[in-house]
Amino acid sequence: MYRTHTCGELRTDHVGQTVVISGWVQHIRDFGGTTFIDLRDRYGITQLVFDMETNKDLCESARKLGREYVITATGLVRERSNKNKNIATGEIEMEVLGLKILNPSQIPPFTIETETDGGEELRMKYRYLDLRRNPLQQNVMLRHRMALEIRKFLSDVDFLEIETPYLIRSTPEGARDFIVPSRMNENQFYALPQSPQTYKQLLMVSGFDRYFQIVRCFRDEDLRADRQPEFTQIDCEMSFVEREDVLVMFEKLTCHLLKTIRNVDLPPFMRMPYSDAISLYGSDKPDIRFGMQINDISEQAKNKGFVVFDNADRVLALVVEGAAEYTRKQIDDLTDWVKRPQIGGSGLIWVKYAADGTTKSSVDKFFSANDLKDWKTKCHASDGDLMLIVAGAEKNIFSIAGELRLELGSRQGLRNPDHFAPLWVVDFPLLEWDDEAKRFFAMHHPFTSPVVDDIEMLLTDPGKVRANAYDLVINGVEIGGGSIRIHDRVLQMQMFKALGFSDEEATAQFGFLLGAFEFGAPPHGGIAFGFDRFVAMMAGQNNIREFIAFPKNNSGRDVMADAPSTVSSQQLDELNIKLISR
Repeated sequence: MYRTHTCGELRTDHVGQTVVISGWVQHIRDFGGTTFIDLRDRYGITQLVFDMETNKDLCESARKLGREYVITATGLVRERSNKNKNIATGEIEMEVLGLKILNPSQIPPFTIETETDGGEELRMKYRYLDLRRNPLQQNVMLRHRMALEIRKFLSDVDFLEIETPYLIRSTPEGARDFIVPSRMNENQFYALPQSPQTYKQLLMVSGFDRYFQIVRCFRDEDLRADRQPEFTQIDCEMSFVEREDVLVMFEKLTCHLLKTIRNVDLPPFMRMPYSDAISLYGSDKPDIRFGMQINDISEQAKNKGFVVFDNADRVLALVVEGAAEYTRKQIDDLTDWVKRPQIGGSGLIWVKYAADGTTKSSVDKFFSANDLKDWKTKCHASDGDLMLIVAGAEKNIFSIAGELRLELGSRQGLRNPDHFAPLWVVDFPLLEWDDEAKRFFAMHHPFTSPVVDDIEMLLTDPGKVRANAYDLVINGVEIGGGSIRIHDRVLQMQMFKALGFSDEEATAQFGFLLGAFEFGAPPHGGIAFGFDRFVAMMAGQNNIREFIAFPKNNSGRDVMADAPSTVSSQQLDELNIKLISR
């Protein structure tokens, strides 16, 4: 028998019992006459005691153990004289009567404890060791618990979990597909799904009016902390619904998860139009845990002889409450931050409205005290506040102001990860123009329905059409997004035409879906949540790699298994693939 109990199970109720536990050696502390070992499994840590006087041979065997040895210990549970309140088993220890080494271990390349000395790349190379650490195990258990709660909630409201194919047809819209060659169909290829979008719509045509799937998806795109080439979605679809029906359903799911996992009660979610999100927060995923909204002072600041403002499309201001005492060094640091290539700002103008009522700015020679007072009134600033101003072209200045707002929120301590502020962003543009391709692309995907009032503009003025789409945003993170779908062939063909598809191209790519629309497709809509991102947000973190058992690095590589890798020439020949040297 390897164990009667786990390393996190024993309590004072077990005192006097003889038990067997197994696990990994975390610490060895030798005090001459007594040796202590902390034995760890995923349930916790139990302190083992080896007494030189009681059993010299056993004690000497314990001293020869190394960290991460796998052992089984048999012993008597007793109450500790020096209790450890930091662990659940801290009131007991086990007097060891028998010891067996199940497997020795080399010295691990980094410390396997809550705080480790291993860098991220090293930990990913030895991911199976990193996963022994308590923070990673807690992350995996949180992910498991959330998946269970999602399945339970959706099943209780009549959703069916249905699997969709992993080998599908490649489509031209969206991110790059991962392509899979077909051996049996020479010179033809499958794609791995970026989402099960068309299949879940076909399930609605099939009469399964409530579908969900916790599903693996794939995108061949540039990576960062919240993106992976393979990721998991909570994918859902409903028939006979309007937008509000979908929002209410998945607002309930979100509230259920926050309450169950974090014991947080959420108020009703705000609905914010996309246009307001951009103009007030500079982002289509606004963080509303704090205020500091963007103020447009173009009317008050332009045409005063200051070239920077006069040549700009927009002049935007942020008020930092109580920050008039910012030093010149702090403001210079923010100016350098705004000028970084990834932000794209040209500089930063500042105005200090001191607590004593005096005003000082970096543009005093261009603007009078009354001008600065007008800005103060426009932005509802007060004495003691700092105003920071950016100016530039319409296409990117709101984004710059939005990024500055988030940075200020972080520096001011206004983005508490334990506070959750959700909202729905709605009424996105249906299409966005690409100057390089000289055509429109779908902002979400080509199956998104236009807002009913805007349908007539689809062929005449497509850039003004709003999408019947919605994103769930929590703490500045897009957790999920969806839309009411097109369920009519004629409207779907109009959408393809607006995207630059010929009738022949649309039929070749999506003929199976268009054909299904001719056999009684119901009105339907749905949503997909980024499961990895949702779990990370629930834990107050943003690096999704910490919540995926075996993630890829920033180059899309599995450094543990060294993938992707080359394959044999025989495999390539079977697939009729010839490599070209570059």
